[in-house]
Amino acid sequence: VQLQASGGGLVQPGGSLRLSCAASGSIVSINAMGWYRQAPGKQRELVRAISSSGRLTYAESVKGRFTISRDNAKNTVYLQMNSLKPEDTAVYYCNMEVKTSVRGTGSYWGQGTQVTVSS
Repeated sequence: VQLQASGGGLVQPGGSLRLSCAASGSIVSINAMGWYRQAPGKQRELVRAISSSGRLTYAESVKGRFTISRDNAKNTVYLQMNSLKPEDTAVYYCNMEVKTSVRGTGSYWGQGTQVTVSS
């Protein structure tokens, strides 16, 4: 299973970005999908996650600004980020709990995409 993330970049404070992460491989089903971020010198933290039933989890720091969604037909998760702040600057990683036809269920990570919020 491979996860390919895209959509990062440089944006001014108050701007928006949309991240995408698509999974490929011998996928039977995907349970939870989520986005994490890691800023320099800090631990990786959960940003938002969505279960297969649609249950949402989020960090307080992004409440009301970031929205997560998933397209099960495309094995893809999205993160819409609005009202971006300099403190949102980090490398963003997608994560999925994937059931495969070969190895059972496991946790997989994307390669990370840089988001920089700066004027």
